[in-house]
Amino acid sequence: MATKKNSTAKKNAATKKTTSSKKSGITKKSTRRKRSSKKLKLRGFNNLTKTLSFNIYDICYAKTPQDRKEYLAYIDEEYNSERLVRILQEVAEIIGANILNISSQDYDPMGASVTILIAEEPVDSKPEQVLAHLDKSHLCIHTYPETDSRTGISTFRVDVDVSTCGRISPLKALNHLVRSFESDIVLMDYKVRGFTRDVKGKKVYMDNRIHSIQQFIDRSILELYQCVDINIYQENLFHTKMVLSDLDLDNYLFASAASDLNEVESERVKKRLKQEMTEIFYSKNIF
Repeated sequence: MATKKNSTAKKNAATKKTTSSKKSGITKKSTRRKRSSKKLKLRGFNNLTKTLSFNIYDICYAKTPQDRKEYLAYIDEEYNSERLVRILQEVAEIIGANILNISSQDYDPMGASVTILIAEEPVDSKPEQVLAHLDKSHLCIHTYPETDSRTGISTFRVDVDVSTCGRISPLKALNHLVRSFESDIVLMDYKVRGFTRDVKGKKVYMDNRIHSIQQFIDRSILELYQCVDINIYQENLFHTKMVLSDLDLDNYLFASAASDLNEVESERVKKRLKQEMTEIFYSKNIF
């Protein structure tokens, strides 16, 4: 995963000591269940629309107003539209999609958006194509940096949508996207819409076996997080949320280090960080 400018080891999956994931109602054994290699035979084009949506949060404490201003400037530049385009181009390559058109925009005072129109098969794109016409699959990212002057907590939110139809699956890009950002909290939804038909004409509403998004997440990632699933199987709707298990204060400070804080300050900052992360994880004001 990415590293903060002033931190020496921001959630480095290769070196960080891992802890066991706590999964609500789903055991680690079940999340690693071997998937069937048997392919479903279809009568024609796969009309199922598969959408993987992310909310990814990076949480940071910046002590002074100047520190918070610098954090927002740093994160806005670090994840500008040019960087986001590269990330989505990598996603397209991973899932085996062909890029038709790219639209990107940086905003004043901060934030950026990128939308890429993709197709399963190579298509000659036309200059007059409009990205709002999403009859093909698409990838998009929007960023939302913000800070709370009262608590000193700054939050960087990234919204990602990977929507595909045909044989390509957005789930292949899942691990890459988690690793592409400073992912303290990750909220994910996977939804399959519409139907296709098998060779006998019978409608098919799901083209792969899935019981949890977690089964598509690398073990090295899962070991860093506490995970909870909320799934509605009859609606082909799957939701997984993850929050980092360990709170190493040095990984959450901008323009300062844990050694710069006395014991009282350190505990106060940890409490504020935990409160912020807990409320985002449960999507409600708790404290």
